[in-house]
Amino acid sequence: MNRKDNQKFDVVVVGTGNAALCSAIAAKENGVNVLVLERGPKEKRGGNSFFTDGAIRFAYQDKHALKSILTQLTSEEFEKISIPEYQETDFLQDIIAVTEGKSDPELSKQLVEKSYETIEWMKQQGVGFELNENQSFDNNGVRQFWGGLPVKTYRKGIGLVEALFQKLEMLEVEIQYDSRALQLEIENNKVSGIIVEENGLRKKIPAKAVVLACGGFEANKEKRMKYLGEEWGAAIVRGSEFNTGDGLDMAIEAGAQPYGDWSSCHAHTTDFQAPKVGDYKKPGDIYKKSSYPLGLIVNANGERFVDEGADFRNYTYAKYGKETLRQPKQKAFQVFDNQVRPLLRTEYNLEEATCLKADSIEELAEKIGVDKNKFLETIRDYNDAVQDGDYNPAIKDGKGTKGITPPKSNWALSFQQAPFYAYPVTCGITFTFGGIQANKHSKVLDENQNPIPGLFAAGEMIGGLFYGNYPGGSGLMSGAVFGKLAGESAASYAEQFDEVISK
Repeated sequence: MNRKDNQKFDVVVVGTGNAALCSAIAAKENGVNVLVLERGPKEKRGGNSFFTDGAIRFAYQDKHALKSILTQLTSEEFEKISIPEYQETDFLQDIIAVTEGKSDPELSKQLVEKSYETIEWMKQQGVGFELNENQSFDNNGVRQFWGGLPVKTYRKGIGLVEALFQKLEMLEVEIQYDSRALQLEIENNKVSGIIVEENGLRKKIPAKAVVLACGGFEANKEKRMKYLGEEWGAAIVRGSEFNTGDGLDMAIEAGAQPYGDWSSCHAHTTDFQAPKVGDYKKPGDIYKKSSYPLGLIVNANGERFVDEGADFRNYTYAKYGKETLRQPKQKAFQVFDNQVRPLLRTEYNLEEATCLKADSIEELAEKIGVDKNKFLETIRDYNDAVQDGDYNPAIKDGKGTKGITPPKSNWALSFQQAPFYAYPVTCGITFTFGGIQANKHSKVLDENQNPIPGLFAAGEMIGGLFYGNYPGGSGLMSGAVFGKLAGESAASYAEQFDEVISK
């Protein structure tokens, strides 16, 4: 379909990531006319969601609640897997723990309580789900999974966005590419449209409601340095090059309140040779490095700087990505010996992975280029501190170190079995935590905590959920939950447009 100039839409959705697409589908399903705007060309659509590995965190009663989600498994296959329950209280407690109790209670409660029904809704829209092989281990022939993240989207991020785009096409929702949203139009204290730039020209698109779901400011170097710190200018952008904070600027100019942790973000240890921005030819989060709890991490001086075994990677990778950026040269090395090499996640075996292999610890130090004497001292002190105990990477086994700083609290094996492997890493930024304030129905709020009529937000745009850290997989879930809610709220508002009064 080709949009006519001055055609008025009920709802305009800005962005084409998971949150935006869920918003557009939900709005259209509620009977309104929808337009989707994408800043980039069609071949670069999908936002950060295109690059995700698809792991998605949601609450469920027990293993059997997943049967309707994992429909590709036969009954026999399903019975051969072991998945612990992950109740709403577990999910909420994880959010509270990793954000140190700072997460907005209304938003976090809504995210948790709506998570399972939203997964079912996504399934109905055509999104496929499968077991998350990176969250499993084998125990006497039975595949066992950790709680909270046993499921991911089929074919990772690319499968997720393809399914949602296919649904939009079925619903005949128009998508306008190469259209950069610049400014919200406000008349009589209500949103009346949006100004976009197309082919170098500015145009107004009249609309009753606008959903902003176009990401944070992670791809904006100047904003990163301003809000996160000078060192963040050197961070690799793991996802979309178009997430430069346009939506945040528009919303704040229209009266929305900045909200949440603007000084922090989701980050990850990423291959040092990874592209500086997301590579659309190689989606699927292939450059991350997540098996560090099984090994050690040293900086360019040959020193350890974090407790690699403090918790499962799902609860520490965002935090440790940032710590890596603070190290000399914004660089570190994940090192493993041959005892744990077979246990590493699949991304370590890809041809894109930068790997240095050595037959001795001395040779490894030389190959990675760190201070040899300091590195050998680090390994010696670590090995001397390793305590006896049963090693079990499936649980927090308590097999740690004693007498060194930082400690390694779990999964501490002596670093001694050749060959040895090193993977150079740096920090890759995924999304920023700071956003604008919205209520649990995705309505954007002004300085008096009142909804701005006709303005809604979803995904990274909503601030207040994550502070300092976040539980892995909850960002994708948040995008879907609040994306769906934003679409429903925007559609309801548009249907009552003529009767809405500012509140």
